[in-house]
Amino acid sequence: MEEVMAQNESSVALNGTQISYIGHDCNDIPDFLGDQYGHFARRLDLSFNQLRSLAGLKMFTELEELVVDNNLLGNDLRFPRLPNLHTLTLNKNQLTDIEALLEHLADVTPSLEYLSLLGNEACPNQLVSLDKDEDDYQRYRYFVLHKMPQLKFLDTRKVTRKEVMEAQARGAFMKVVKPKSEVPPIEAGSEGQEMPYTPLPRGSRDARNHKGVFAKCRYVYYGKHSEGNRFIRNDQL
Repeated sequence: MEEVMAQNESSVALNGTQISYIGHDCNDIPDFLGDQYGHFARRLDLSFNQLRSLAGLKMFTELEELVVDNNLLGNDLRFPRLPNLHTLTLNKNQLTDIEALLEHLADVTPSLEYLSLLGNEACPNQLVSLDKDEDDYQRYRYFVLHKMPQLKFLDTRKVTRKEVMEAQARGAFMKVVKPKSEVPPIEAGSEGQEMPYTPLPRGSRDARNHKGVFAKCRYVYYGKHSEGNRFIRNDQL
């Protein structure tokens, strides 16, 4: 038992109230993280795992910052109530339903001010699909700010006063609707039949495969560690 506990502790990077458990291929948040660190952790980084659930966050009652980039979180994602959480990054997951996510976050994270969703289909930009442009992305921003007007940063950009005003006036009508695509059955002997339509370009039809897409991306991360620091605040410049 002591040997297992020692191994668990060695896999965690601890810096004061900041906890990092990165790249361990776990599907759920390990119980020992909440048991040992949940009562005092202010920042938690769970990037580069295989997380499909965040149920273990219920132990992190004091959490203020959460980074869960590069996981497998989907539309069934549920958070416990986190009243102090002000920063959340969900980049490169499998989120497609933006409206359900925002309504849930508005309910359980009332202090949220910094949100990033890049690399999800729910965020319509070139990280996911080359057929999206700046207008698509801007409409998405208006819709997000309509649902969560308290945000100060969305993805890599600071929220402007003009955006907030536009979101209040027209944001409810700015939801980007994803076309439904039903794959028809391929009949026998139809080897020459074309592949069914998909809105994603050939190189990025798998949402987890962004090779060849990043070269043309207009949305970049800034900071010393690109996956951990994507928000640049005025007081840090």
